[in-house]
Amino acid sequence: MEAAEHDAPARVPPLVLASGSPRRAQLLAMLGLTFEVIEPNIDETWREGEPPALHVERLAREKAQRVAALRPDALVIACDTIVVVDGELLGKPRDAAEAVEMLMRLRGREHRVETGIAIAAPGNRMESSVEGAVVRFRHFDRVTAEEYVATGEPLDKAGAYAIQGLGAALVDLIEGDFFAVMGLPVSRMISLLRALGWRYNFRGLEPLET
Repeated sequence: MEAAEHDAPARVPPLVLASGSPRRAQLLAMLGLTFEVIEPNIDETWREGEPPALHVERLAREKAQRVAALRPDALVIACDTIVVVDGELLGKPRDAAEAVEMLMRLRGREHRVETGIAIAAPGNRMESSVEGAVVRFRHFDRVTAEEYVATGEPLDKAGAYAIQGLGAALVDLIEGDFFAVMGLPVSRMISLLRALGWRYNFRGLEPLET
């Protein structure tokens, strides 16, 4: 009996996405992962002088910690994404007018997208990192920006666009991780899961062999 218990496989913890983002949920579902969603409630204010990469990693860690306090039995995945142009952080637009101005500022030039990701695991363990990409928009006029904003898609997106949606029509070039621009860097997530002892096997997660 003792030997059988010793040889029993480790139970995979439940997976929780600490985000209400449909895009992040879409990516986890695409990978065939079963998960639940718990939205964190944290202060996302940028601290003066805080570099963009440190900002998104800090927020990802705080989101993961907040939800892990509710679900200490789970693997909690949290992310935060920002757009950076001219050293300034562009978050979600407050309204349609601001969304149009953000798009006009980004048109015809490059900007950087930074996504912080953190994974909290049972036993008060956490791994985190940052993944980024450079995105270049094509040239377009204000009417195009207004037409895009009128679809409603940009209003809850950092930088006022969704690269995996209608906003793809604005993009000329991407250098870096496409999924980081979507808001959940898949390769980095898999690496962090491995660091915490879990392997993605295309059907779900399993413990790494020791």
